[in-house]
Amino acid sequence: MPKPSSYTCSFSTANTARARKTISMAATAISANDKPYDRLKDMKAFDESKAGVKGLVDSGITSIPPFFIHPPDSLSTIVPTSSNPNIIPTIDLSGVDSDKRPVLVQQVAHACRELGFFQIVNHGIPLKVMENMIGAVKSFHEQPTEIKSRIYSRDLNRSVHFSSNIDLFYCKAATWRDTLHVMPSLSNFEPEEIPEICRNEVEEWDKEVKQVGEVLMELLCEGLGLEKGKLKKMMFLEGRTMLCHYSPYCPQPDLTFGAVSHTDAAVLTILLQGHVGGLQMKHNGEWVDVKPVPGALLINVGDILQVLSNDEYKNVEHRVLANSYHEPRASVVTFFNASNIDDLYGPFEELVSTEKPALYQAFSLSDSKKRFVVGEPLNNHYRL
Repeated sequence: MPKPSSYTCSFSTANTARARKTISMAATAISANDKPYDRLKDMKAFDESKAGVKGLVDSGITSIPPFFIHPPDSLSTIVPTSSNPNIIPTIDLSGVDSDKRPVLVQQVAHACRELGFFQIVNHGIPLKVMENMIGAVKSFHEQPTEIKSRIYSRDLNRSVHFSSNIDLFYCKAATWRDTLHVMPSLSNFEPEEIPEICRNEVEEWDKEVKQVGEVLMELLCEGLGLEKGKLKKMMFLEGRTMLCHYSPYCPQPDLTFGAVSHTDAAVLTILLQGHVGGLQMKHNGEWVDVKPVPGALLINVGDILQVLSNDEYKNVEHRVLANSYHEPRASVVTFFNASNIDDLYGPFEELVSTEKPALYQAFSLSDSKKRFVVGEPLNNHYRL
Protein backbone atom coordinates (compact mmCIF):
# COMPACT_ATOMS: atom_id res chain seq x y z
CA MET A 1 0.00 0.00 0.00
CA PRO A 2 1.38 3.46 -0.81
CA LYS A 3 2.67 5.48 2.14
CA PRO A 4 -0.15 7.76 3.34
CA SER A 5 0.24 11.43 2.63
CA SER A 6 -0.46 14.12 5.23
CA TYR A 7 -3.42 16.40 4.82
CA THR A 8 -5.90 18.33 6.87
CA CYS A 9 -9.43 19.42 6.20
CA SER A 10 -11.96 21.92 7.44
CA PHE A 11 -15.73 21.70 7.50
CA SER A 12 -18.30 24.08 6.14
CA THR A 13 -20.32 26.09 8.62
CA ALA A 14 -23.35 23.90 7.92
CA ASN A 15 -21.76 21.05 9.85
CA THR A 16 -21.52 20.75 13.58
CA ALA A 17 -18.34 21.19 15.61
CA ARG A 18 -18.39 17.51 16.49
CA ALA A 19 -18.56 16.44 12.86
CA ARG A 20 -15.79 18.90 12.02
CA LYS A 21 -13.53 17.41 14.67
CA THR A 22 -14.12 13.74 13.84
CA ILE A 23 -13.85 14.16 10.06
CA SER A 24 -10.61 16.06 10.54
CA MET A 25 -9.35 13.11 12.58
CA ALA A 26 -10.44 10.67 9.91
CA ALA A 27 -8.65 12.69 7.26
CA THR A 28 -5.34 12.73 9.13
CA ALA A 29 -3.10 10.19 7.46
CA ILE A 30 -0.01 10.47 9.63
CA SER A 31 0.79 12.41 12.76
CA ALA A 32 3.20 15.28 12.99
CA ASN A 33 5.80 13.15 14.78
CA ASP A 34 5.58 10.47 12.09
CA LYS A 35 4.00 7.76 14.24
CA PRO A 36 2.75 4.63 12.44
CA TYR A 37 -0.62 5.06 10.82
CA ASP A 38 -3.49 3.99 13.09
CA ARG A 39 -6.01 2.56 10.64
CA LEU A 40 -8.59 1.52 13.22
CA LYS A 41 -8.52 4.92 14.89
CA ASP A 42 -9.18 6.68 11.60
CA MET A 43 -12.00 4.28 10.67
CA LYS A 44 -13.66 4.85 14.06
CA ALA A 45 -13.35 8.61 13.63
CA PHE A 46 -14.89 8.38 10.17
CA ASP A 47 -17.74 6.23 11.45
CA GLU A 48 -18.40 8.43 14.47
CA SER A 49 -18.65 11.49 12.25
CA LYS A 50 -21.75 9.96 10.58
CA ALA A 51 -20.96 12.16 7.60
CA GLY A 52 -19.91 9.51 5.10
CA VAL A 53 -17.73 10.14 2.07
CA LYS A 54 -19.96 13.08 1.16
CA GLY A 55 -18.74 14.71 4.37
CA LEU A 56 -15.13 14.10 3.39
CA VAL A 57 -15.69 15.74 0.01
CA ASP A 58 -17.53 18.69 1.55
CA SER A 59 -14.58 19.20 3.90
CA GLY A 60 -12.37 19.98 0.93
CA ILE A 61 -9.97 17.03 1.03
CA THR A 62 -7.60 16.55 -1.89
CA SER A 63 -6.38 13.09 -0.82
CA ILE A 64 -8.46 10.16 0.39
CA PRO A 65 -7.92 8.67 3.87
CA PRO A 66 -5.55 5.67 3.71
CA PHE A 67 -8.18 3.14 4.79
CA PHE A 68 -9.90 3.77 1.44
CA ILE A 69 -6.78 2.77 -0.52
CA HIS A 70 -7.05 -0.72 -2.02
CA PRO A 71 -4.26 -3.28 -2.47
CA PRO A 72 -2.03 -2.83 -5.55
CA ASP A 73 -3.20 -6.10 -7.14
CA SER A 74 -6.80 -4.89 -7.36
CA LEU A 75 -5.85 -1.33 -8.32
CA SER A 76 -3.75 -2.67 -11.19
CA THR A 77 -6.98 -3.87 -12.87
CA ILE A 78 -8.27 -0.30 -13.20
CA VAL A 79 -7.40 0.19 -16.84
CA PRO A 80 -9.26 1.91 -19.67
CA THR A 81 -11.94 -0.33 -21.16
CA SER A 82 -13.99 -0.12 -24.31
CA SER A 83 -17.66 -0.88 -23.92
CA ASN A 84 -18.91 -3.32 -26.52
CA PRO A 85 -22.64 -2.64 -26.97
CA ASN A 86 -23.12 -6.19 -28.24
CA ILE A 87 -21.91 -7.86 -25.03
CA ILE A 88 -24.83 -6.90 -22.78
CA PRO A 89 -28.15 -7.38 -24.56
CA THR A 90 -31.01 -4.92 -24.24
CA ILE A 91 -34.34 -6.75 -24.21
CA ASP A 92 -37.55 -4.95 -25.17
CA LEU A 93 -40.32 -6.23 -22.87
CA SER A 94 -43.16 -4.68 -24.84
CA GLY A 95 -45.59 -7.41 -25.82
CA VAL A 96 -44.63 -9.64 -22.90
CA ASP A 97 -48.25 -10.81 -22.64
CA SER A 98 -48.67 -11.28 -26.39
CA ASP A 99 -47.50 -13.84 -28.92
CA LYS A 100 -44.04 -12.30 -28.52
CA ARG A 101 -43.68 -13.93 -25.09
CA PRO A 102 -41.92 -17.15 -26.26
CA VAL A 103 -39.24 -15.02 -27.96
CA LEU A 104 -38.80 -12.91 -24.83
CA VAL A 105 -38.50 -16.03 -22.68
CA GLN A 106 -35.78 -17.27 -25.00
CA GLN A 107 -33.94 -13.94 -24.96
CA VAL A 108 -34.00 -13.68 -21.16
CA ALA A 109 -32.95 -17.29 -20.66
CA HIS A 110 -30.10 -16.96 -23.16
CA ALA A 111 -28.80 -13.82 -21.44
CA CYS A 112 -28.93 -15.54 -18.04
CA ARG A 113 -27.17 -18.66 -19.31
CA GLU A 114 -24.43 -16.82 -21.17
CA LEU A 115 -23.81 -13.60 -19.24
CA GLY A 116 -25.97 -13.25 -16.17
CA PHE A 117 -26.49 -9.59 -17.14
CA PHE A 118 -29.01 -7.88 -19.42
CA GLN A 119 -30.87 -4.58 -19.70
CA ILE A 120 -34.60 -4.15 -20.22
CA VAL A 121 -36.58 -1.35 -21.84
CA ASN A 122 -40.36 -0.85 -22.13
CA HIS A 123 -40.64 -2.46 -18.71
CA GLY A 124 -43.66 -0.43 -17.66
CA ILE A 125 -42.04 2.06 -15.27
CA PRO A 126 -42.48 5.63 -16.56
CA LEU A 127 -39.27 7.52 -17.25
CA LYS A 128 -40.45 10.31 -14.94
CA VAL A 129 -40.70 7.88 -12.03
CA MET A 130 -37.14 6.71 -12.71
CA GLU A 131 -35.83 10.27 -12.88
CA ASN A 132 -37.70 11.25 -9.72
CA MET A 133 -36.19 8.31 -7.83
CA ILE A 134 -32.63 9.21 -8.81
CA GLY A 135 -33.34 12.82 -7.86
CA ALA A 136 -34.74 11.74 -4.48
CA VAL A 137 -31.61 9.69 -3.73
CA LYS A 138 -29.45 12.74 -4.43
CA SER A 139 -31.71 14.95 -2.32
CA PHE A 140 -31.38 12.66 0.68
CA HIS A 141 -27.61 12.33 0.50
CA GLU A 142 -27.04 16.03 -0.12
CA GLN A 143 -28.72 17.04 3.13
CA PRO A 144 -26.57 18.43 5.96
CA THR A 145 -24.84 15.80 8.09
CA GLU A 146 -26.80 16.69 11.21
CA ILE A 147 -30.01 15.67 9.44
CA LYS A 148 -28.77 12.43 7.83
CA SER A 149 -26.95 11.39 11.00
CA ARG A 150 -30.27 10.92 12.82
CA ILE A 151 -30.72 7.59 11.04
CA TYR A 152 -27.04 6.63 10.73
CA SER A 153 -26.55 3.03 11.87
CA ARG A 154 -24.73 -0.24 11.19
CA ASP A 155 -27.61 -2.31 12.56
CA LEU A 156 -28.87 -4.51 9.72
CA ASN A 157 -32.02 -5.18 11.72
CA ARG A 158 -33.12 -1.57 11.28
CA SER A 159 -35.45 -1.47 8.30
CA VAL A 160 -34.39 2.06 7.31
CA HIS A 161 -30.95 3.47 7.99
CA PHE A 162 -28.11 5.48 6.49
CA SER A 163 -24.48 4.35 6.54
CA SER A 164 -21.19 4.48 4.71
CA ASN A 165 -19.46 1.13 4.15
CA ILE A 166 -21.62 -1.27 6.14
CA ASP A 167 -18.61 -3.63 6.21
CA LEU A 168 -16.14 -0.91 7.23
CA PHE A 169 -14.52 -2.75 10.14
CA TYR A 170 -13.87 -6.05 8.37
CA CYS A 171 -13.25 -5.11 4.75
CA LYS A 172 -9.76 -4.94 3.23
CA ALA A 173 -10.36 -1.32 2.25
CA ALA A 174 -13.35 1.01 2.31
CA THR A 175 -15.26 2.01 -0.82
CA TRP A 176 -16.24 5.49 -1.98
CA ARG A 177 -20.00 5.59 -1.47
CA ASP A 178 -22.76 6.27 1.05
CA THR A 179 -26.00 4.30 1.24
CA LEU A 180 -29.58 4.70 2.37
CA HIS A 181 -30.88 1.21 3.22
CA VAL A 182 -34.61 0.45 2.93
CA MET A 183 -35.84 -3.06 3.74
CA PRO A 184 -39.61 -3.35 3.27
CA SER A 185 -39.49 -7.08 3.99
CA LEU A 186 -38.51 -6.71 7.65
CA SER A 187 -41.35 -7.21 10.12
CA ASN A 188 -40.52 -3.93 11.85
CA PHE A 189 -40.71 -1.87 8.66
CA GLU A 190 -42.86 1.26 8.79
CA PRO A 191 -43.04 3.55 5.71
CA GLU A 192 -42.94 6.55 8.05
CA GLU A 193 -39.33 5.64 8.87
CA ILE A 194 -38.27 6.56 5.32
CA PRO A 195 -36.92 10.14 5.38
CA GLU A 196 -39.63 12.55 4.27
CA ILE A 197 -37.38 14.11 1.62
CA CYS A 198 -37.52 10.89 -0.43
CA ARG A 199 -40.41 8.92 1.09
CA ASN A 200 -42.94 9.28 -1.73
CA GLU A 201 -40.40 8.40 -4.40
CA VAL A 202 -39.08 5.36 -2.49
CA GLU A 203 -42.58 4.01 -1.86
CA GLU A 204 -43.51 4.50 -5.52
CA TRP A 205 -40.29 2.86 -6.67
CA ASP A 206 -40.80 -0.15 -4.43
CA LYS A 207 -44.29 -0.66 -5.87
CA GLU A 208 -43.12 -0.32 -9.48
CA VAL A 209 -39.98 -2.45 -9.17
CA LYS A 210 -41.93 -5.26 -7.49
CA GLN A 211 -44.21 -5.46 -10.53
CA VAL A 212 -41.22 -5.62 -12.89
CA GLY A 213 -39.66 -8.27 -10.65
CA GLU A 214 -42.77 -10.43 -10.94
CA VAL A 215 -42.68 -10.27 -14.75
CA LEU A 216 -38.99 -11.15 -14.82
CA MET A 217 -39.40 -14.05 -12.42
CA GLU A 218 -42.10 -15.52 -14.61
CA LEU A 219 -39.86 -15.28 -17.68
CA LEU A 220 -36.94 -16.77 -15.76
CA CYS A 221 -39.05 -19.74 -14.63
CA GLU A 222 -40.41 -20.37 -18.11
CA GLY A 223 -36.86 -20.25 -19.45
CA LEU A 224 -36.01 -23.16 -17.15
CA GLY A 225 -39.09 -25.11 -18.18
CA LEU A 226 -40.76 -24.48 -14.82
CA GLU A 227 -44.25 -23.27 -13.91
CA LYS A 228 -44.09 -19.49 -14.31
CA GLY A 229 -45.27 -18.69 -10.79
CA LYS A 230 -42.78 -20.93 -8.98
CA LEU A 231 -40.48 -18.17 -7.70
CA LYS A 232 -43.46 -16.04 -6.67
CA LYS A 233 -44.95 -18.94 -4.70
CA MET A 234 -41.64 -19.27 -2.89
CA MET A 235 -42.13 -15.65 -1.75
CA PHE A 236 -39.10 -14.30 -3.60
CA LEU A 237 -41.01 -11.13 -4.43
CA GLU A 238 -41.49 -10.34 -0.76
CA GLY A 239 -37.92 -10.28 0.55
CA ARG A 240 -36.86 -6.99 -1.02
CA THR A 241 -33.89 -4.89 0.01
CA MET A 242 -33.35 -1.47 -1.55
CA LEU A 243 -29.95 0.22 -1.45
CA CYS A 244 -29.86 3.84 -2.52
CA HIS A 245 -26.20 4.54 -3.27
CA TYR A 246 -24.52 7.92 -3.61
CA SER A 247 -20.94 8.31 -4.81
CA PRO A 248 -19.60 11.88 -4.89
CA TYR A 249 -16.52 12.95 -6.80
CA CYS A 250 -13.41 11.15 -5.59
CA PRO A 251 -10.16 13.15 -5.62
CA GLN A 252 -8.08 9.97 -6.15
CA PRO A 253 -10.28 7.56 -8.13
CA ASP A 254 -7.30 5.42 -9.13
CA LEU A 255 -6.73 4.38 -5.49
CA THR A 256 -10.18 3.13 -4.46
CA PHE A 257 -13.52 1.75 -5.71
CA GLY A 258 -17.19 2.60 -5.54
CA ALA A 259 -17.86 -1.13 -4.99
CA VAL A 260 -15.38 -3.99 -5.02
CA SER A 261 -15.75 -7.03 -7.24
CA HIS A 262 -18.61 -9.22 -6.04
CA THR A 263 -21.65 -11.26 -6.99
CA ASP A 264 -25.07 -10.63 -5.44
CA ALA A 265 -26.36 -12.84 -2.64
CA ALA A 266 -29.88 -12.67 -4.02
CA VAL A 267 -32.22 -14.36 -6.45
CA LEU A 268 -32.47 -11.38 -8.74
CA THR A 269 -31.13 -7.82 -8.81
CA ILE A 270 -32.74 -4.83 -10.53
CA LEU A 271 -30.55 -1.75 -10.86
CA LEU A 272 -31.62 1.79 -11.65
CA GLN A 273 -28.61 3.96 -12.39
CA GLY A 274 -28.29 7.59 -13.34
CA HIS A 275 -26.32 8.82 -16.32
CA VAL A 276 -22.95 8.83 -14.54
CA GLY A 277 -21.20 5.55 -15.36
CA GLY A 278 -18.70 3.44 -13.45
CA LEU A 279 -20.31 -0.01 -13.32
CA GLN A 280 -18.26 -2.83 -14.84
CA MET A 281 -18.87 -6.54 -15.30
CA LYS A 282 -16.30 -9.28 -15.79
CA HIS A 283 -16.44 -10.98 -19.17
CA ASN A 284 -13.90 -13.54 -20.37
CA GLY A 285 -11.50 -12.44 -17.68
CA GLU A 286 -11.67 -8.73 -18.56
CA TRP A 287 -13.60 -5.83 -17.08
CA VAL A 288 -16.19 -4.33 -19.41
CA ASP A 289 -18.01 -1.02 -18.93
CA VAL A 290 -21.76 -1.22 -18.41
CA LYS A 291 -22.82 2.17 -19.69
CA PRO A 292 -26.22 3.52 -18.63
CA VAL A 293 -28.95 3.27 -21.26
CA PRO A 294 -31.64 5.98 -20.94
CA GLY A 295 -34.90 4.47 -19.70
CA ALA A 296 -33.37 1.02 -19.13
CA LEU A 297 -33.06 -1.13 -16.02
CA LEU A 298 -30.10 -3.43 -15.54
CA ILE A 299 -30.87 -6.99 -14.45
CA ASN A 300 -28.48 -9.58 -13.11
CA VAL A 301 -28.67 -13.13 -11.82
CA GLY A 302 -27.92 -13.50 -8.12
CA ASP A 303 -26.04 -16.29 -6.36
CA ILE A 304 -29.23 -17.92 -5.11
CA LEU A 305 -30.81 -18.13 -8.56
CA GLN A 306 -27.66 -19.80 -9.85
CA VAL A 307 -28.05 -22.38 -7.08
CA LEU A 308 -31.78 -22.86 -7.68
CA SER A 309 -31.20 -23.29 -11.41
CA ASN A 310 -28.42 -25.82 -10.73
CA ASP A 311 -25.98 -23.65 -12.70
CA GLU A 312 -28.30 -23.18 -15.68
CA TYR A 313 -28.30 -19.45 -14.97
CA LYS A 314 -25.00 -17.75 -14.16
CA ASN A 315 -24.16 -15.00 -11.74
CA VAL A 316 -21.37 -12.65 -12.75
CA GLU A 317 -18.74 -10.61 -10.98
CA HIS A 318 -19.24 -6.86 -11.16
CA ARG A 319 -17.85 -3.76 -9.51
CA VAL A 320 -18.10 0.03 -9.56
CA LEU A 321 -15.14 2.34 -10.14
CA ALA A 322 -14.68 5.35 -7.89
CA ASN A 323 -16.43 8.39 -9.31
CA SER A 324 -14.01 10.59 -11.27
CA TYR A 325 -16.71 13.00 -12.46
CA HIS A 326 -17.46 16.32 -10.81
CA GLU A 327 -21.06 15.30 -10.27
CA PRO A 328 -22.39 12.50 -8.06
CA ARG A 329 -23.23 8.99 -9.19
CA ALA A 330 -26.62 7.87 -7.85
CA SER A 331 -28.14 4.42 -8.18
CA VAL A 332 -30.84 2.24 -6.66
CA VAL A 333 -30.25 -1.49 -6.25
CA THR A 334 -33.19 -3.75 -5.42
CA PHE A 335 -32.37 -7.29 -4.31
CA PHE A 336 -35.12 -9.92 -4.38
CA ASN A 337 -35.03 -12.74 -1.85
CA ALA A 338 -37.45 -14.93 0.05
CA SER A 339 -39.10 -13.38 3.08
CA ASN A 340 -38.63 -16.62 5.05
CA ILE A 341 -34.90 -16.73 5.62
CA ASP A 342 -34.92 -19.91 7.70
CA ASP A 343 -36.30 -22.30 5.05
CA LEU A 344 -33.80 -24.43 3.16
CA TYR A 345 -33.10 -23.75 -0.51
CA GLY A 346 -31.27 -25.85 -3.07
CA PRO A 347 -31.47 -26.79 -6.76
CA PHE A 348 -35.01 -27.22 -8.09
CA GLU A 349 -35.95 -30.91 -8.19
CA GLU A 350 -37.15 -30.52 -11.78
CA LEU A 351 -33.60 -29.57 -12.81
CA VAL A 352 -31.84 -32.45 -11.06
CA SER A 353 -31.37 -35.81 -12.76
CA THR A 354 -28.99 -38.73 -13.01
CA GLU A 355 -27.34 -37.00 -15.94
CA LYS A 356 -27.09 -33.73 -14.03
CA PRO A 357 -27.07 -34.25 -10.25
CA ALA A 358 -27.49 -31.45 -7.75
CA LEU A 359 -24.42 -29.23 -7.70
CA TYR A 360 -25.22 -27.53 -4.38
CA GLN A 361 -26.29 -28.51 -0.90
CA ALA A 362 -29.41 -26.92 0.57
CA PHE A 363 -28.89 -23.84 2.76
CA SER A 364 -30.88 -21.20 4.61
CA LEU A 365 -30.91 -17.57 3.54
CA SER A 366 -30.01 -16.53 7.08
CA ASP A 367 -26.78 -18.52 6.82
CA SER A 368 -26.03 -17.21 3.33
CA LYS A 369 -26.56 -13.64 4.53
CA LYS A 370 -23.94 -14.07 7.25
CA ARG A 371 -21.42 -15.37 4.73
CA PHE A 372 -22.12 -12.56 2.28
CA VAL A 373 -21.61 -9.88 4.92
CA VAL A 374 -18.11 -11.18 5.71
CA GLY A 375 -17.27 -11.50 2.02
CA GLU A 376 -17.34 -15.30 1.68
CA PRO A 377 -18.37 -16.46 -1.85
CA LEU A 378 -21.79 -18.02 -1.45
CA ASN A 379 -21.73 -20.44 -4.35
CA ASN A 380 -18.28 -21.76 -3.54
CA HIS A 381 -19.24 -22.55 0.03
CA TYR A 382 -22.36 -24.58 -0.79
CA ARG A 383 -21.07 -26.31 -3.92
CA LEU A 384 -20.94 -30.11 -3.59
